[in-house]
Amino acid sequence: MNNMTHAVYPSLANKTVVITGGGSGIGEVMVEGFARQKARVFFLDVADNASKALEARLGNGVKFVKCDVTDVDALRAAFGSITASGPVSVLVNNAANDDRHKFEEVTPAYWEQRLAVNLRHIFFGAQFVTPGMKQAGGGSIINLGSVSWHSAIPELSIYETAKAGIEGMTRALARDLGESNIRVNCVVPGAIRTPRQMKLWHTPEEEAKILAQQCLKTRIDPVHVTAMVLFLASDDARMCTAHNYWVDAGYR
Repeated sequence: MNNMTHAVYPSLANKTVVITGGGSGIGEVMVEGFARQKARVFFLDVADNASKALEARLGNGVKFVKCDVTDVDALRAAFGSITASGPVSVLVNNAANDDRHKFEEVTPAYWEQRLAVNLRHIFFGAQFVTPGMKQAGGGSIINLGSVSWHSAIPELSIYETAKAGIEGMTRALARDLGESNIRVNCVVPGAIRTPRQMKLWHTPEEEAKILAQQCLKTRIDPVHVTAMVLFLASDDARMCTAHNYWVDAGYR
């Protein structure tokens, strides 16, 4: 929706923001949103072409860092290069992969890989940014959850396990880091209309089913999720931590 009125948060100007999985989909729109706030934005992704095009389009203040978040050593190195010039103020843990999988066909190797891409990097990303946040007097970590496990969508058992774990991790980290004035929250998107989702799963029947399950009868776009993330990242949300914030149009 291009007719949205976007809030401006002065507290985000010149802040260093890191977004994982920022090269496409919801992540891309979040990169755009923080750039609009005049933040210094670093985004991690493995997709070269799309990420370089986004970096070039947004220009100064936005930097693509190629990184496979499932490789913890590479993730540590990426954060090390970013924090060399100063602390991270906002970390948005967005990277994920919701490929469908049949319960009977899951192998131990596939299990480990799915947890690595959907859950493990969130913990270690938070671990890598918190020393700088503590020195700076605080920060905001925002994790992306999913409506999928609340709705028990089929053929997503590992993804839903990881996304349920993110909500538990959010509360645990909020408790552990709260005394350092580091806020940790989870944004739970509903059925978001990203290019990938529209290409892979969209049919007229699916569209009608989604709208029937929503209280609000308008499809959700990445910009709606971005609006919530920007608020939680800003000082306007200074008393918000340890909770889930749903952007799902009342999806059930």
